[in-house]
Amino acid sequence: MYLDYKGIKIFFTDQGQGTTLVLLHGFLENASMWNPFIPKLSQNNRVVTIDLLGHGKTGCLGYVHTMELMAEAVQAVLSHLMVSQFYVVGHSMGGYVALALAEKNPETLKGICLMNSTPKEDSPERKKNRDRAIQAVKKNHKTFIQLAIGNLFSPKNRTTFAENIKNLIKEAQQTPLQGIIAALEGMKIRKDRTHFFHWRPYKSMLIISKKDPVLSFSDLMSQSINTNVNLVEFDGGHMSHIENKEEFLHKIMHFIE
Repeated sequence: MYLDYKGIKIFFTDQGQGTTLVLLHGFLENASMWNPFIPKLSQNNRVVTIDLLGHGKTGCLGYVHTMELMAEAVQAVLSHLMVSQFYVVGHSMGGYVALALAEKNPETLKGICLMNSTPKEDSPERKKNRDRAIQAVKKNHKTFIQLAIGNLFSPKNRTTFAENIKNLIKEAQQTPLQGIIAALEGMKIRKDRTHFFHWRPYKSMLIISKKDPVLSFSDLMSQSINTNVNLVEFDGGHMSHIENKEEFLHKIMHFIE
C-alpha cells in the first residue's frame, strides 16, 4: 500500500488485528526484512511495516533525510491508519527513527525496542567515517553496498549466512544513490538521545550483540546499568534478525505481551 505524502509515495504494509506493532528497518534495508516474522506476529497483533525515506519503494524528500524527517513520515502513515498507540521495533537506523518518533509523541508509545541500535549520537570519528562513506558511495555505490552488507555480520557468520548476504546485497542495490547519501547525512547529524536509558512513560528494550562490528557491546552494556531498560544480549553481529532469528522473534513476542 502507498500513502501520498509531500509529493512522494510512502510504501507500507498493514496486517493482522490487535495491539499495533510498528517495525522500522535499518540503513540499506526495507520493509521486506520483516517478512519472515509477520505471519507469527500478526496472528494476535496488527503489524505495520514502512519503507523509510529513500529506501525500498518510498521516494526521497531532498538530500538530507534527518531522523526527525523520517519520523514525521512514519507518523503520517500511522495517522493515515488511525493508529493512536503502538509498540515500535527499530533496527539500527530504524532505532534512531523510533527514538525521534518517541521524543515527539511519547504519549503514543506503549513500548520501544532498539535492535542493534544506540541512543548515542555519532562520535567525531564516526562522523568522519560517514563522510568517507558518502565519498565511496558517490564513487561506486554498488561496491560500497557489497562491502557494507558483508561487514554487518560477525566474522564466522559471513560464511554461515553467505546466501542471506547475497540476497541482502541484491535488495540493497535497489536503494537509489540519493536515498543512500541522504540517510548517511541524516545519521551523521542526529541528536544524542541517551535519556532513553532513563525514565520514560513506556516499556523499553535494547537488543545488543557481543560481536557487533558497528556498535560497541561494552559501551551499550555500561550505559544500561542501573536503568529499567530490558537488556537482551545475543551472540553474533549487527543483524540479530538473521543471526539470532528464533531468539529475536521470541523476545519481541514476549515484549509486546
